[in-house]
Amino acid sequence: MKYLGAHVSAAGGPDKAVERAVEIGADAFALFTKNQRQWHAKPLADDAIEAFRTACREHGFGPERILPHDSYLINLGHPDAAGLAKSRDAFLDEMQRCEQLGLTLLNFHPGSHLKKISEAECLTRIAESINLALDRTRGVTAVIENTAGQGTNLGWRFEHLAEIIEQVDDKSRVGVCIDTCHAFAAGYDLRTPQACTDTLDAFGSVVGFEYLRGMHLNDAKSEFASRVDRHHSLGQGNIGLEAFTTLMRDSRLDGIPMILETIDPSLWADEIAWLRAQQE
Repeated sequence: MKYLGAHVSAAGGPDKAVERAVEIGADAFALFTKNQRQWHAKPLADDAIEAFRTACREHGFGPERILPHDSYLINLGHPDAAGLAKSRDAFLDEMQRCEQLGLTLLNFHPGSHLKKISEAECLTRIAESINLALDRTRGVTAVIENTAGQGTNLGWRFEHLAEIIEQVDDKSRVGVCIDTCHAFAAGYDLRTPQACTDTLDAFGSVVGFEYLRGMHLNDAKSEFASRVDRHHSLGQGNIGLEAFTTLMRDSRLDGIPMILETIDPSLWADEIAWLRAQQE
């Protein structure tokens, strides 16, 4: 069983994200619990929390189908002490917001070394940041998203993800989200059924499917192995539709939220319906 949805807006309150997911025929969704381009946000009000929890219950969205994303500003591997502390505080706040909303996953980009520290040191800082947040929260899994490898971003190799996980103390509360556009841009081919299966096999060998907690389903405007993150609508980019058919038919991906971040929200309902039909 595949849970399919999109990253919908939470404008007007997190319960509105639930309504928007229902409107596009989704049985999963992603959202930001605060403005993703600001460091600080007002605490969640009690009535907003209750409205979200009620909407999720009414529409059958269990926490395993919801994949919130943290702020784009956070860098858990920041080389400078001040930047690292600020990012760690912000990440903890994001984890606590998930706790309040009854959510059990938080998706995030791992971090960047900014050419000031080694990759190995940056990966260790990311793992330490996760450990600190897990120590101060309960019930929320930190879900590391693979990146395209733009600039000095780490997480574009499956080995980076495995190294972070290795250094996380509570492995029951760390996981991975695979973004198809990011993987393709990082050099993991998906353009044919065999290439797609080979990439999934590589993930299973290096990281392990026991850590897979979600996927982002995006075609790519960017070229293969370009290390450039540019999403596209399904079938309109350089990955092509065969990959997404293959993903829909791979049982290793069952039971996780599979989230569209494609560039045209007006197509999301059609894209979800098409993805769902590929399983038949």
